Amino acid sequence: MDMGTLTPITAYIIACIGSALGLLSSERARNATGAARNGWLAVAAVSIGGLGIWGMHFTAMLGTWMGATVAYDIPVTLLSMIVAVLVVGTGLLLTLRRGDERLRTLAAGGLVTGLGVAAMHYTGMSAIVINAEITYNPVVVALSVAIAVVAATAALWFTRNVSGPLAVLGASLVMGLAVTGMHYTGMHAMNIKLDELAPVAVSNSEELITSLIISGAGFSVIIVFLLALTSSDEEGREEAELLNRVLRRTESRGQ
Repeated sequence: MDMGTLTPITAYIIACIGSALGLLSSERARNATGAARNGWLAVAAVSIGGLGIWGMHFTAMLGTWMGATVAYDIPVTLLSMIVAVLVVGTGLLLTLRRGDERLRTLAAGGLVTGLGVAAMHYTGMSAIVINAEITYNPVVVALSVAIAVVAATAALWFTRNVSGPLAVLGASLVMGLAVTGMHYTGMHAMNIKLDELAPVAVSNSEELITSLIISGAGFSVIIVFLLALTSSDEEGREEAELLNRVLRRTESRGQ
């Protein structure tokens, strides 16, 4: 397999963007209540799971030359995306429960999410249509699963504790490295034996690349606008307290 140089860099950048948007959304979720909290948790799950993990995965996949023309089973590809979003959402719900700062809760969320991310990866790999026999090295597969669990636990810890632009930037760089590391470890577990007698697949990579770019860019723009145009509950409380102080001072001067 030839993974090139540009593809891993692009995949890493996408993982970082998704992680950053997810961390910012998680920060809003920590400071919100009710429907607003659930909404931000959903946005965080789609950002981290859909863009940061799944988007990174298929960017890397589509830029990898496997020695033959490759096509992708669209329903299985979409299933892998759904798996990524659901497992990240589950991990966030477990980890960001109010008043529950226990390490075992974080560990449980990391285990569930990490196993789910690994399931997403290998579900996505099963979507490959190629005139070849694909096998996996079980030792490297186990290593990739372990990396996924550790990476997921670290990511959930960040969603629980990180706030502020610089902290989010640093955390997203670490998360992006962990996510892409898991992916390429899983890719190295794959062995391809071409079958010259099998029918050659008709590539649909260009359509997938176009769809991925449009949907990823559109989603990112929407989330950036949401973050820019809405304030967290904490910011709202600070603004209300400032307004009350101003009003009290105005009233005291008037007396």
